[in-house]
This record gives sequence, C-alpha cells and structure tokens, in this order.
Amino acid sequence: MLAASAWAQPAPIEATTASGEKVRLHADGRWEYADPVKAEPQRKAREAELERERSSQGGWFGIGRRVQEGDRDYNRGTLNPARR
Repeated sequence: MLAASAWAQPAPIEATTASGEKVRLHADGRWEYADPVKAEPQRKAREAELERERSSQGGWFGIGRRVQEGDRDYNRGTLNPARR
C-alpha cells in the first residue's frame, strides 16, 4: 500500500489567471485550461510529445541521451565502416 501511495498523482489545483481564465495546475509543473474546448489543443500537443518520447531511441531506464526522430543520429545503424 505504501508503494501505491507513492505513485498516486495529487489532484490538480484549480486557479484563475490575472485575466480571469480558469486553469488547472498539475503537480508535474504543467497547466491546462479548465474549459474543455480550450484545453483540447493542449491535450493533443501533450499526447504528440509523449508519443515522440516513446518512439525515441537510447536511454536506459531514464539515464543517458535519448535520440528523437529527426536527429541525425536517429536510426543510423552501425559505425563500423566494414558493416555498412
């Protein structure tokens, strides 16, 4: 039970900006509009970023460099000239 509580995400905090917009502040530092229509583009961008991270190469359990698609080192294969 202790491990389950360590992984639990706290509920987002409801806040209001200086211009009067309602927003939700998440524990991981990101925010989104409380209005679902305004929040939809933010959610789609976040999902795209997460998908890009999942398809990256490298890293080992979160340690080391992760190569994103589009990088010149992405999927370059071997560096041995005899095996190219």
